[in-house]
Amino acid sequence: MVGEELDVSTKAGRQARWRARRPVQPAALVAPRFWEIDAARGIAIGMMVVYHLVYDLDYVGGFDLNATRGFWRLFASGTAFLFLFLVGVSLAVSYDRSCQTAASEPRLFWKYASRGVRILGYGMLITLVIWLAVPDGQIYFGILHAIGLSIILAYPFLGRPTLALLGAIPVLLAAPIVQTLRMDEPWLLWLGIRAPVGQMLDYRPMIPWFGVVLLGIVAGSYLYRDGERRFPWPVQTPFSLGRPLVTLGRHSLAIYLLHQPLLLGVIYALSRVDLGFF
Repeated sequence: MVGEELDVSTKAGRQARWRARRPVQPAALVAPRFWEIDAARGIAIGMMVVYHLVYDLDYVGGFDLNATRGFWRLFASGTAFLFLFLVGVSLAVSYDRSCQTAASEPRLFWKYASRGVRILGYGMLITLVIWLAVPDGQIYFGILHAIGLSIILAYPFLGRPTLALLGAIPVLLAAPIVQTLRMDEPWLLWLGIRAPVGQMLDYRPMIPWFGVVLLGIVAGSYLYRDGERRFPWPVQTPFSLGRPLVTLGRHSLAIYLLHQPLLLGVIYALSRVDLGFF
């Protein structure tokens, strides 16, 4: 009520605080996107396409590129880190903006739960396709699986950057210990406990990668507090390369789902033609 101090220790209290600052935004008005987040995601998807091209040339094309060792292994981990960190940043921005509407807590939860389930479903579809197409290598819990499950599990941390940081620290610190554990069955592969399942083409378990998402939530909560940019930055991309990166970032999921079949198709087609490359 007017004149009373708002309890901001709960999500409901924070929603009331935000609504007191500004009128509730009509659902028809879409808040502008932050181009720098889209551009960073565009860089990440570009890095992923490059890595998958190298991996496909190594694994399918017969080139000795050491795609799973040395520089390329670090390159793949850096790509995954950027992707998952940006997932956390985007969740923080989306949540803060959603709290400025009249959405109830259960409705907000189902919004993120359904999004996570959808992306997790895409990951499972890729698992099925790889299982049918590449018998020697599988994707049991890849980056889409990690993103989907992280979106679901991250909900209690949204709007609570301190709690997100406290959650990220043990998840990240537990990784060296968990990675030494082994099981005879693959039921805890998603957590990071390995099992004798053969070669995994993409493996991003929740430990430590959920910790990276939580770090992204911390960064997003402070850099874009209340869904607004809190640091001096151009409103529009100031350089020409930024615009295609923004476009790539805004369509990163579609690019992720489509780029591997296209790359493999091109490599297979070239392998059937004697051009001296394969």
